Amino acid sequence: MWLLAGVLSRTGKECCVLIALVLAAQVGATAQRFEFRQPHMGSVVTITFYADDEATANRAATAAMARIGALDRRLTDYDPRSELSRLSASSPTRSDASGRWLPISGDLWTVLDAARRIGEDSDGAFDITVGHLTRLWRRARRKHQLPDPLDLAAAEQSVGFEHLQFDEAHRQVRLRKPEMRLDLGGIAKGYAADQALMELKRSGVRQALVNAAGNLALGDPPPGSIGWRIVLAPDGDPTAFPESVTLKNCGVATSGDIWQFLELDGKRYSHILDPRTGVGLTTQASATVIAPSAMLADALATTACVLGPRTFEPVREAANDIANHVDRATGERTESRLSPAFRRWPNVHVRLQWLDNGEARQFNSSDFPAIEPADPVPSNQPVR
Repeated sequence: MWLLAGVLSRTGKECCVLIALVLAAQVGATAQRFEFRQPHMGSVVTITFYADDEATANRAATAAMARIGALDRRLTDYDPRSELSRLSASSPTRSDASGRWLPISGDLWTVLDAARRIGEDSDGAFDITVGHLTRLWRRARRKHQLPDPLDLAAAEQSVGFEHLQFDEAHRQVRLRKPEMRLDLGGIAKGYAADQALMELKRSGVRQALVNAAGNLALGDPPPGSIGWRIVLAPDGDPTAFPESVTLKNCGVATSGDIWQFLELDGKRYSHILDPRTGVGLTTQASATVIAPSAMLADALATTACVLGPRTFEPVREAANDIANHVDRATGERTESRLSPAFRRWPNVHVRLQWLDNGEARQFNSSDFPAIEPADPVPSNQPVR
């Protein structure tokens, strides 16, 4: 039913579909715009693309959504039957203090390996071994109270990539600490968006955009356009004008605490955790990252929020990657460059916004794409 609904929402009447198909045959396969939606990964996934006919569109959308559904079942930590949950359950016990090796699928291996490299490059600012801490903070937001300090201290003992071993020869993984729990919430949606885009391309659809909860995988641009127009996330400043960038063949992701946080005694704790402290971020910030893949953009957007202003380091010596930035709050020009965590990844562009004593501040990397005015969008839409 969702396929039919997707077509009808585009045309309004079935007769319009028939007319469009006849016209397409007359002018030589004119591409038509299709949009499909399905709930996946705790949110709604939207696929927008251009295809020559309805049959092609239905086949492509079915394959892409099926791929996302399969990854959802494999990479979630909410389902105890998922592959990720089974891996977490293999952590050591009293009778098996060393843990056991567990062969894993190619999908899980790809995501874990990428997460490990990003974690190492960022000196632990990104870390998927925070699963035990994530559960404590989820419960804290539901109950509207901070986690017990003793529980936090115990959970922190299982955090760290050094406790996650990889056997590349046999593609298997071993958890080395009791009660280790993995959380792919900062990288899995981006990977799913990439994979859905690949499925569309296998079906012959290349002019496409996949939006997995604000994690975007962009293919070739729409007909007659130079790229997809992406609305940048609001930074919480009600006086700021909406802005957009035009992009193609890349990944885009936004992370921040604009919508998910716990506020107690005047202090705000983000749903994004700092793996090095075990506590939700208290600096209100959002980051948009443009990268070669949605998976990389997803993970680095979270990393940028954890690093905060340290994402951009003050320049102390001459270098080719120096960028000049104008501080939105003061109008002052500042020289800075991306921290090593980001310079290790080519073709990555970062936009960081945060509040400093109530003042909105913003930095963009020097090669961030040209920013254009955008029409207003609902404040609960991070990127579209």
